[in-house]
Amino acid sequence: MINIRSRLTYQFMAIVTAILLFFSVGVYFFSKLYLEKRFFNRLQDRAITTTTLLFDLQTADTTILKLVNVSDKELLSDESIYIYDEKQKKLVFATQEPYTGLFKDLIPSIQKQNQSTYFHAGYYQTLGIQLKKGTESYWVIVSAIDANGKEALQDLRKILFVMVLIGILLLGISGWFFADKALAPMSGIIRQVNQIFPANVEKRVQHPNRSDEIGLLVATFNHLLDRIEEALVMQKMFIANVSHELKNPLTKIYSQIDITLLQKRTPEVYEESLKSLQEDTRTLTQLTNTLLNLANTVVSSESMQRVPIRVDELLWEAKSQLKKWHDNYQIQLNFRDLPEDEEALIIQGNEASLKVALMNLMDNACKFSEDNTVVVNFIASTNEIKISFFNTGPIIPATDLPYIFRPFYRSNATAKAVKGHGVGLAIVSQIIKLHSGKIDVVSNNDGTTFTLLFLQ
Repeated sequence: MINIRSRLTYQFMAIVTAILLFFSVGVYFFSKLYLEKRFFNRLQDRAITTTTLLFDLQTADTTILKLVNVSDKELLSDESIYIYDEKQKKLVFATQEPYTGLFKDLIPSIQKQNQSTYFHAGYYQTLGIQLKKGTESYWVIVSAIDANGKEALQDLRKILFVMVLIGILLLGISGWFFADKALAPMSGIIRQVNQIFPANVEKRVQHPNRSDEIGLLVATFNHLLDRIEEALVMQKMFIANVSHELKNPLTKIYSQIDITLLQKRTPEVYEESLKSLQEDTRTLTQLTNTLLNLANTVVSSESMQRVPIRVDELLWEAKSQLKKWHDNYQIQLNFRDLPEDEEALIIQGNEASLKVALMNLMDNACKFSEDNTVVVNFIASTNEIKISFFNTGPIIPATDLPYIFRPFYRSNATAKAVKGHGVGLAIVSQIIKLHSGKIDVVSNNDGTTFTLLFLQ
């Protein structure tokens, strides 16, 4: 499997190699165009010189042309010059014998453009010019091989090929070096991470530059470590609290059975022991069911089945269910400012879990109230649904408010007054969070109020 260092090096080499090839092809292409243009200009100069000697000086012959060639610093390789009289259909001047059909092929092409025409005929580069003098029409055709240009292009190809290969080699070395320098902080981060678990979870990854991409990654990773540490601490607390809560009733049950079996008892004593065991077993069953409810609420909002729920009707159902279990509870439901549109009373959610949350809040308020009374105020509008649960019980200290929704946390102000396990509010908080709602609590001398808020 290719690592990031190799991948970056290959990508860097591929990109810059493509740029080098594009640049090399461009240099070669424009160099070729320049050499061809320069050679055709020389052909044109030769054609003009020939026509000047022929028509102006009337002295054009092969001897004079040789003298002109000697004065030229760059001789044309395998040069051929032809002057053709179109009217008389014959050659006026030629440096060598033309091939059959030369004028028949070239002249129609020259006539179409009405200007100097360049041709490539195999290795030869050819220039044709139409010259008119009075009623006479002549064709001047000059052809030659650009040997110097071809040799220059061959040398240029070799130079570009060698330079591209050297460039790719240097790119590989420099790319590998810079990729190593760029990824060096990642190696340090990996070493730091390997030293974190499981001994010292509180340790965090250090990176000198917090503003670059690696610094942002380190910051994100440290936030993740914070959440993991918090989850591990919560897990340890959860296990310790569950063990403690389970230990008490189990120890009590075992002790009662052990004491009862020490000697024979009267039926009345056995009956009293069984009632005590029944009460302890009920407490253990209640704790187990509460833990199962807590486990069921720790799910993602996407996996929870949702249906339309009328919250006002669900409040009545929660009240009826709770009254069956505790007939001494006084639950007052107040519905104020109900909207005309019934759709404002409906939210999308899980009916069973939301009912558990409402019952827990009612149960808590009644348990901690002096007269087992809770006042539930229901207010709904087109934008939100607000439900408040008020009771006149013990004040929850301000220092305890941030922790009351944690599993097994019990305030000192209420722990001794009422039996419980400290799990109910944790279940409520999780359920409300899964329904995208908010829960708030205010506790003062007037009483304690828990408020649920669901935005429409």
